[in-house]
Amino acid sequence: MIHSLFIVNNTGDVFMEKHWRSVVNKSILDYFFEAQGKAATHEDISPVIATPHHYLINIYRNNLHFIAVATTEVSPLFVVEFLHRVCDIFEDYFKDCNESTLKEHYVIVFELLDEMMDNGFPLAMEVNVLKELIKPPNLLRTITDTVTGKSTSVGATLPTGQLSNIPWRRSGVKYTNNEAYFDVIEEVDAIIDRNGSTVIAEIQGYVDCLIKLSGMPDLTLTFVNPRILDDVSFHPCVRFKRWESEKILSFVPPDGHFRLMSYYVGGNNMIAIPLYLRHSIGFRDGSGGRLDITVNPKQTMGKTVENVVIEVPFPKVVLSVTLTPNQGKYSFDPVTKIMTWEVGKVDATKLPNIKGSISMQAGAPLPESNPTISVMFTISQMSVSGLRVNRLDMYGDVGKKYKPFKGVKYLTRAGKFQVRT
Repeated sequence: MIHSLFIVNNTGDVFMEKHWRSVVNKSILDYFFEAQGKAATHEDISPVIATPHHYLINIYRNNLHFIAVATTEVSPLFVVEFLHRVCDIFEDYFKDCNESTLKEHYVIVFELLDEMMDNGFPLAMEVNVLKELIKPPNLLRTITDTVTGKSTSVGATLPTGQLSNIPWRRSGVKYTNNEAYFDVIEEVDAIIDRNGSTVIAEIQGYVDCLIKLSGMPDLTLTFVNPRILDDVSFHPCVRFKRWESEKILSFVPPDGHFRLMSYYVGGNNMIAIPLYLRHSIGFRDGSGGRLDITVNPKQTMGKTVENVVIEVPFPKVVLSVTLTPNQGKYSFDPVTKIMTWEVGKVDATKLPNIKGSISMQAGAPLPESNPTISVMFTISQMSVSGLRVNRLDMYGDVGKKYKPFKGVKYLTRAGKFQVRT
């Protein structure tokens, strides 16, 4: 299956490598760096790179390349899912997954990789099981390990869940306050043309859970309108046959944080775009240009659009911009030529606007096309697809012993949201 894992930063340094089956020389990454040199951006690198004797399967997250090496044909999506799961577990353990964090917790990273894969095959991939095997870092444990020179992060006993038919949940879980929280998070990917019409729009959604329930709960989650979901993937705890027949999520949940499901809503469904821009960007010979952008909320169902950030990547011939925003603040990077406007919260009674002049190199040819604006935003307590949780029922020994607290939150945010000018 997977022989080795290499982690590479943006400058091309291989700062971490792990081998499970046999040691693969990192010179194999020359093929990856060659593909990287041909790609326009880090995200454009082919996820599968075939070499004479190996396959390099890679993902790009948090400004890091995670590259798995396989010597035989393997399902690429299986390896890609494993790499994403590795990143998720690092983020759960260390709150972040970047180069400095991984270097700081070098020992725990290798201990986790040892447990997550056995002889090249995935083994323990559930966070709650791993936390019984390897304790998350804290200040006291770090000081103790430094003084004694020994690692106290590895547990002395095998997790109880590993020995049951429900390996994602440990037995004997007890809580004083029993709670179940569900977060429905949707990311809007859209391309809007210069006239404000939607070229393409789709939604990537997730249902993240925080379950703190004693015993062995059996939960059933239903939605008001599950038929809008075009493509769904589930955590292994979900009983798939019941979803296929009744569109009901029935599952015994893991303990703690986990992603219950992810889904996709495509262009066949009417997707309401929650934000639009009135924009005017023009360039003139010898005199630079002008910029004028206004942000306007649209179809937000009374919810407030927050954390709005506008990014405009200008052509290389642009030297600087002199702009005046009526809200928020802006910055211009003279190296990347990207203007970033941090708008903040959008008030429908006073629409955010930024306008001003653009300075260009003298005698430089006019840009062939106007820049494409990238937009970021969040909207709390709104599901842009219209997906709503209907009810959550609890069975087994849970409902008999106590009445747990149940809560659902909704969040819509921008994914790759672009406006052509």
